[in-house]
Amino acid sequence: MIQLLYSVIFAEMALILLLLFKTPLRKLIILTFDRIKRGRGPVVVKTIGATVFVVLMSSVYSLLSIQRRSEDGAVLNPTDQVLASKHLLEASLMGFVLFLSLMIDRLHHYIRELRLLRKTMETAKKQNRGFEDGKHTSGEEVKALGEEITALKAKIKKLESESESKGKELKSAQAETEALRKSADGFLMEYDRLLEDNQNLSNQLGSIGHSPEGKKIM
Repeated sequence: MIQLLYSVIFAEMALILLLLFKTPLRKLIILTFDRIKRGRGPVVVKTIGATVFVVLMSSVYSLLSIQRRSEDGAVLNPTDQVLASKHLLEASLMGFVLFLSLMIDRLHHYIRELRLLRKTMETAKKQNRGFEDGKHTSGEEVKALGEEITALKAKIKKLESESESKGKELKSAQAETEALRKSADGFLMEYDRLLEDNQNLSNQLGSIGHSPEGKKIM
């Protein structure tokens, strides 16, 4: 029992040293503890811890019983003295085992929290860099958009001036068309008048040709 407790203590001390210093085995040990703390692992660990604690209390009780007998005036025989020493040593070793187990658990917890904190800080730094890069890029984009807007405004002014000139040309063309239409109407009226005069003249000539005097003349 005592040899087993010493072996457990030395093993726990070795684990604590491996957890304290950054070595290749540290990551493996942390992964192992992560797996142990999943599923039924915590229940098994708590059961072992409770068993050790019960045995510790039993050794303490036996030690207290031997001390009570010595306080009552009874002389302890060598066997009782050996048993008292044995119970004291076992209780001390089991208490030290439980204490080192608690230390290992807390070290694993703090190392995992530290790793998560470092990852969070790295993620925050990356996001901050991305934000700064995006801010710089957005500034350049805003500048490019401003230049594009200026170019578009100049183009709009040019198109407005061209539209005004085209409107003036369209108005002058409409005026010319209206004048040509009026001239065409005048020419058409003149043509109708001349056609009517020609018809009247033809009628007059025809009536003269059919008269008796016209025959005499011919």
